Amino acid sequence: MVQARVKARSRRRESVFGERFAVFAECLLTGVWIAVACLGVVTYPAAFAAGARHLRRRTSHEVGGGREFVADFRAAVRGGWLVGLAGWAVAAAVWVDVLAARVGIPGGPLVGAVGILALIGLAVALLRAAAVWTPARTWRALLTEAGRRTVLDPAGSFLIVCGLAVVLLSAWLVAPLAVPVLGAVAAAALAVEERYRHR
Repeated sequence: MVQARVKARSRRRESVFGERFAVFAECLLTGVWIAVACLGVVTYPAAFAAGARHLRRRTSHEVGGGREFVADFRAAVRGGWLVGLAGWAVAAAVWVDVLAARVGIPGGPLVGAVGILALIGLAVALLRAAAVWTPARTWRALLTEAGRRTVLDPAGSFLIVCGLAVVLLSAWLVAPLAVPVLGAVAAAALAVEERYRHR
């Protein structure tokens, strides 16, 4: 009871600008954590899941830091590495389609365009699944549900695509800037999922 009053008082003291700036700073820090966790190449789904869970804690005013991020990452990577491996396999298949389109194979441009759109859709579904990940959920169930939400909520999916575009543009213009922006993408996926839940 006393702790709840102290929390309520400390929340009242913090200005709206201060709270929003703190969340923004937390997004940038989370982006660095996600980038480091992605160094395992196939660990990117687990990295985004741990990052989104950390940001969910922060926006819910729960305690959580680097230690909790690492614990979540370890739990998410158990099944998440297979998802990461499958994602790289799909990306390689799309790359082959794009190369085929460039060579001039009949129907190649159409196949290449469909492949790129499918890859973007899968990336959005993966981010949406990572945004709602918890240790109790399996990646298979999360991805199935996220695939449905990706199709049923095109506006939210478009917002995530815009977030991915910001990361790509950041990497193209100033490569180190793409690292902290990864946290903003996780935050965007989290916000889209909250928006969908409250519809």
